Amino acid sequence: MTEMQDKTGTVLVLGATGGIGGAVARGLHLRGWTVRALNRDTAKASRRATAFEWIQGDAMNTADVMTAAEGAAVIIHAVNPPGYRDWGKLVLPMLDNTIAAAKAVGACIVLPGTVYNFGPDAFPVLDEDAPQNPGTEKGAIRKEIEARLKAACEAGVRVIILRAGDFFGPDAANNWFSQGLVKPGKPLTAISYPGKNGTAHQWAYLPDVAETMIRLIERAESLPPFAVYHMRGFFDDDGTKMIAAIRRAVRHPNLKVKRFPWWLVTVASPFVPFFKELREMRYLWREPLEMRNDRLIATLGEEPQTAIDDAVAATLASLDCLPAAIRGPIAAPLRREA
Repeated sequence: MTEMQDKTGTVLVLGATGGIGGAVARGLHLRGWTVRALNRDTAKASRRATAFEWIQGDAMNTADVMTAAEGAAVIIHAVNPPGYRDWGKLVLPMLDNTIAAAKAVGACIVLPGTVYNFGPDAFPVLDEDAPQNPGTEKGAIRKEIEARLKAACEAGVRVIILRAGDFFGPDAANNWFSQGLVKPGKPLTAISYPGKNGTAHQWAYLPDVAETMIRLIERAESLPPFAVYHMRGFFDDDGTKMIAAIRRAVRHPNLKVKRFPWWLVTVASPFVPFFKELREMRYLWREPLEMRNDRLIATLGEEPQTAIDDAVAATLASLDCLPAAIRGPIAAPLRREA
């Protein structure tokens, strides 16, 4: 592994314009790391984050990733195909390029993981070593991602995987909160909830996920070669707690809750790939799920956790979903925190 002085060094971030990749990159930069980011359009990307060293290239191109990784102690693999198009076809070749680069330069690979690689047989209480028996196409690919990283570890590459529940937060793209529960761009008139009362669900506030990843990276040399952790995040133990937090944030205790239109997803899934994926993941809303973070606590001493009311208010502010009367006073302090 490339030497790191004072627990900093050079980190290559693949997916630095995305939600989790960007949050980790910004956090590491504030900690004193040199952040290098690979992007197909560096002129556009550099306007969003001027402090990073932007490298022109494509994560699908082995040579580009190899070049960008030179001298890096850590590679954050948080990249997805543009617009998630052809995700199933492209995600594994991109990972293979990251693994090849990590082997070449001696870098540690850090992956933001999900629960998609687990089936209902591993629920309701999910620990890091539970059997992975996914029943969906995306889950099978997620399982293969981790299997390839395990094989890379056996070949000498250090790996850190942090699994978390459904993301929400400022800049968290393609997530259930902003695409399912609420309608961005205007004050809320209702909440559309995909689950049901009594069914537990796991959420993860993106800035907390990023901070947790950073703390693990800072301890990378003392972690096991293949280090896998779960975040507890925000555990909604009965499917009503996130709804209540949204109602408090908008100061509307009786804000209407509607059922998510699963029927529409079912009808449209043969024609719309995104809806097909949603339908496949419905089991995560039907089955109770609780992620234990005992291993993470034993390693870090604590899990970074923003108060749920603050996290939800900041998320809604970023989505322009707060009423005009309260938008200013809530959004300002939370933007500084995030």
